[in-house]
Amino acid sequence: YYEGEKGAERFVRMVFADGAVAHYEGESGAEWKVCVEFTKGNVHYYEGERGEGERGAERLVRMKFADGEVQHYEGEQGAERNVRTESA
Repeated sequence: YYEGEKGAERFVRMVFADGAVAHYEGESGAEWKVCVEFTKGNVHYYEGERGEGERGAERLVRMKFADGEVQHYEGEQGAERNVRTESA
């Protein structure tokens, strides 16, 4: 899904076949993923702006589960590690 004036549209949302929804922020051509909402209620949160002209430079920083548990992550993209878990 895109929003904005013609010629300046920006990518804001992607809906997957399984019902998950990814949300994006940023100006046209520099969008980055901020979170993905899964159908069972889990949400993954990301930080990091688009890098080197490609989507996918974001790193996982937090996972919130439907039961209320929250896991916090640190590390570079692809090497994120759980550093803290908060129980519901």
